[in-house]
Amino acid sequence: MADYGIYSLLPPIIAIILAIVTKQVLISLFAGVFIGKLVLSGWAFFPALNDSMQSVIDVFQSQSNTKTIVFSFLVGAIITLIQVSGGVEGFVHFLTEKNKLIKNRKSAMLLTYFIGLVVFIESSINILTSGTVSRPVTDKYKVSREKLAFLCDSTCAPVCGIVPFNAWGATLMGLVGLQVTNGIISGNPTQIYFKSIPFNFYSIITLIAVPIYILSGKDWGPMKKAELRAQNEGKLMRDGATPLVSKEASEITTKEGVKPNMWNMILPLLVLILMIPIGLYITGKGVIYNGSGSTSVFWAVSASIVFSGILYISQKIMNLNEFIGYVYNGMGAMVSVILLLVFAFMIGTVSSDLHTGTYMANLVAGKINGGFGPAMVFIMSALIAFATGTSWGTFAIMMPISVQMGVAIDANIFACIGAVVSGALMGDHCSPISDTTILASMASASDHIDHVKTQLPYALLNGGIATALYIVVGFIG
Repeated sequence: MADYGIYSLLPPIIAIILAIVTKQVLISLFAGVFIGKLVLSGWAFFPALNDSMQSVIDVFQSQSNTKTIVFSFLVGAIITLIQVSGGVEGFVHFLTEKNKLIKNRKSAMLLTYFIGLVVFIESSINILTSGTVSRPVTDKYKVSREKLAFLCDSTCAPVCGIVPFNAWGATLMGLVGLQVTNGIISGNPTQIYFKSIPFNFYSIITLIAVPIYILSGKDWGPMKKAELRAQNEGKLMRDGATPLVSKEASEITTKEGVKPNMWNMILPLLVLILMIPIGLYITGKGVIYNGSGSTSVFWAVSASIVFSGILYISQKIMNLNEFIGYVYNGMGAMVSVILLLVFAFMIGTVSSDLHTGTYMANLVAGKINGGFGPAMVFIMSALIAFATGTSWGTFAIMMPISVQMGVAIDANIFACIGAVVSGALMGDHCSPISDTTILASMASASDHIDHVKTQLPYALLNGGIATALYIVVGFIG
């Protein structure tokens, strides 16, 4: 395996710095990819440029990447359809006017949090559902789009990382099981993973912190500025902000002559959510934990669109030609999201080719006191996820390293496993090249860099608390 050393850090560092400074994420990501290809090609300019262009096509060689991209296109169609059909307007009326369940900003934000907690089947579907359903309500009560993106991002991924009954749990149990098979540790992989869940400190702290911020109304840092702007000036986004989803998808009104009906939103979303476990069961050949998450999500979104078509056409809300037209319009509004995802996948692949995560992990492996083991695993996992933009990729890199290192230095193995998951989620929350962070910006129709900048201080604070807890556990566990 070629060793690119410190040069393997250049692509993510350059991409992230440029994205924050210029606010042009696509150009920044491509710059990172190009630098990575320069390193891989031995600093040959034109071969690196050619490889960078080719990497756009190579993204689609991965079935998982392709399904995620198609899923995102279809999400745009769903967002459009449930708005045109009067589903969203009917739902907002039901909550705010008919039953007075949502009376103010706090209850609007608690709705987002509640949805994020209960839809734990898959993170992408969770983020989509919480953002799409909540946005009209939070807009009504002048909650900034940055705050909505934070609520989606900081609830949906952490709850998926804690609740084991989903594709996340299946993946993590599989990685732990591999260490058992290889003889590094002994025991039942499922039991070992379950015992590690209480040590997933970052996720637990984040899920506790979110309602505290909602109920107290005490924001700080860039988020406080965004919230004051929304409340005092009525501006949901700052002047000059570019929402990741175009207005064609996020600000659609009910079709003229159609009576708003919340079931036109609820039923398609129920199909979307319920099809996930069905898909996992089918693709896992009867074992949900063995199912394919990307395939299940793709099936779920497709089923939801087909169901929506039947539902709306049968109600004479639209005819078949109009239905197809709305699907196309919704998909077209997602182009900016798709491009961002493609480039995020590209830089993730380059980082993998340069062995960025392995290099970072090896910097400290075997060089620390056992008591600091869980804390160091957490920090390294966070840095790798931040640099590569993928929590699942971080799981694959850090799980074997953390377990083997934990055994070697006699650290708390359960805490080390929990630290991998915690660190990966924290790094994901801080990274502008993370796919789940991108999807949170999409679901909330927020400016992507604004979302990252406002969420970052909260993630760092939660990460600091988690680090302290890992140190305590490391020395007393």
